[in-house]
Amino acid sequence: MISFFDTSLECLSIHRLGNRALGESCIFSEQPQNIRDEVIRSLLIRYFLSPFERSNEIYRFSHSSGDLMLNEMFNFSSEIFSDISSFHELSKNIAKYVNDCSNNPKIKAGELYLSKIRDINLEGEFFDAIGIFKSESKETYLKVSLQKSGFALNYEEDAINLQKLDKGCIIFNTEKEEGYRVALIDQTNQNDSAYWKDDFLQLKIRNDSFFKTNTTLQVYKTFIASKIDDDFEISKADKIDLLNRSIKYFKEKKSFDLEEFSEEVIENPRAIDSFKKFSRQSHEEFGADINQPFDISEAAVKKQSRMFKSVLKLDKNFHIYIHGNKELIEKGFDGDKSMNYYKVYFREEN
Repeated sequence: MISFFDTSLECLSIHRLGNRALGESCIFSEQPQNIRDEVIRSLLIRYFLSPFERSNEIYRFSHSSGDLMLNEMFNFSSEIFSDISSFHELSKNIAKYVNDCSNNPKIKAGELYLSKIRDINLEGEFFDAIGIFKSESKETYLKVSLQKSGFALNYEEDAINLQKLDKGCIIFNTEKEEGYRVALIDQTNQNDSAYWKDDFLQLKIRNDSFFKTNTTLQVYKTFIASKIDDDFEISKADKIDLLNRSIKYFKEKKSFDLEEFSEEVIENPRAIDSFKKFSRQSHEEFGADINQPFDISEAAVKKQSRMFKSVLKLDKNFHIYIHGNKELIEKGFDGDKSMNYYKVYFREEN
């Protein structure tokens, strides 16, 4: 969903956050960072952005009153996107606002990194964005260096593990009227997670056609891969056929209708009931309602198509790719060899 091969950091400011509940204040840097070392720039980009490669949900800014203009971070973001010269001063305001939201004494102090990011890829499109990242966890690293007489050991305390970003968000400069698109990471204690997503950012899940299409295909794939076996004895070839038929439906239709999809793709009444039950449970977790028809997103179908595998792996000897009519492949068992086999029918060999 998110990739950063051509991404660069345009601006970077760092501030130190305390914990308001414990009477700790912020420490602001007077100037933005001027990073000339390309290795450090590359390490920072990977530290900030690599966790988002595994992020599937996209959010939007919101406010409990329904008035988006009352969301502080929406306003800060809009100001930065409209005037980059104000970035560092606004980064201080954002840091202070984060600190004001830190009312839980369990929230850890840490560094807050605020960056303006260029050319980050989201769902196949490139956008400029604002990145806000917080490092809380510190670790001790052992350093081994080669000397004339052998090796010397040393250590460094309170260092940051570049493989673990504690908290972060990326605000993409698109769909401003709807609250921008926002990606979220929070890998720390669940007791304090509400302040980052709900108090500071005030986010709601994006519930548009992309989200509904993407989520529905994910749920259906999970159902075929694992859940359907609870109710039926079904071959892998039949599972692949069900996956292929679902992608065909989404590519050919303009909108998704649960009843139509169930009848055309799944067909079996018992399997349809099982899928609907599994779907309701799954979508309650994601916050997407598929009981009502919705427009199908081509971008989401393209993204999910790459993850729907149509290959049947047979031991380590053969791979059979099933793209069409499953009636042209038959499974059997050879008693003499005590082995399973597949019989494949075709007209031409290329």
